[in-house]
Amino acid sequence: MNSVHILLVEDEAPKRTHIERFLTGLSSEVTITIAQSVNSALDALEQQVPDLLLLDMSLPTFDVGERESGGRPQGFGGIEVLRYMAMAEINCPTIVITGYEAFLREAGKPVDLSQLRAELEEEFPQCLKGVLHYNSTYDEWKTALGNALAEFGIHAETGK
Repeated sequence: MNSVHILLVEDEAPKRTHIERFLTGLSSEVTITIAQSVNSALDALEQQVPDLLLLDMSLPTFDVGERESGGRPQGFGGIEVLRYMAMAEINCPTIVITGYEAFLREAGKPVDLSQLRAELEEEFPQCLKGVLHYNSTYDEWKTALGNALAEFGIHAETGK
């Protein structure tokens, strides 16, 4: 199998670490690039289109640093990344991995995960390959992500 380049866009360190460990534990043929905000994701996509994008939905505008708050937190920052990809005609298979089961729209109306999934599938049918719920307490996300990755030829290596 050829190496698979994955762009992981996740601002929360513990979640990012869990996902990275899971990916590297699956296969030594996976290379991972990290982006922690909408802007760093866009920069990474401009530099190199990955084989697969793993995208958080709730992202800050900029990377958070010692002197940087990350700018305006965006409950739907992941959608900004998807819309940029559509506008720039970047066709990259994308799996959304979110820790939230519901989101608030600007009007204050909640959107549950199944409704968000349906909206994303309708708006981004060319690239969206799944929407997964991440919960560090349970392993269901690993099973769901493993199944999704298998469609890209990424399987757990035997003997690991």
